[in-house]
Amino acid sequence: MTNETRARAATPVRIDVVTTRGGDGGQTSLGSGARVSKASLRIELLGALDEANASIGMIGAIIGPDHARTAVLHRVQSLLFDLGGLLCMPDRHPDAAMGPAVLGWLEAETEALRVVQPPLRSFVLPGGSPAAAAAHVARVTVRRAERVMAALSEGEFVPPEALQITNRLSDFFFVLARHFNDDGRADVPWVPGASG
Repeated sequence: MTNETRARAATPVRIDVVTTRGGDGGQTSLGSGARVSKASLRIELLGALDEANASIGMIGAIIGPDHARTAVLHRVQSLLFDLGGLLCMPDRHPDAAMGPAVLGWLEAETEALRVVQPPLRSFVLPGGSPAAAAAHVARVTVRRAERVMAALSEGEFVPPEALQITNRLSDFFFVLARHFNDDGRADVPWVPGASG
């Protein structure tokens, strides 16, 4: 966590008014105060990250607050808010990075799940248990955010670690889905040609 991120985290958020009418004309404000179209790629990306965060909340609702993975899910949700904070400030200093520790943590969490799972012998269908199905939804939602982020990075500055983090997150949710399917033993395999 950088000093900039710590400073933001230490500042309490207070929202007194939800309906501001500021977006009624199809524009919204970035963290810098700049007004932009709600159709811009940056706003599309922030919305995709928000959708991913909501989909993770669905996993948490399914597994419950006492599950061993709930704290990890909350940390991932906080990470997505941190990413959104970085990305809503397009004029921020490029050196204000999240750091490699986040990537290391995600990779370690992913590997801890993967190492006990049998190797894949087929592609799997998104489904199985309710928690696994929800993890697959989170996976594809994160992938969509990654695609929008890649498109934005072709014309505007996007911190390189943001692309790396979203790429790692989709891996994490894939192995998490297998974890919720009895570590892959209850995965639903794709059967080529089964559609008819």
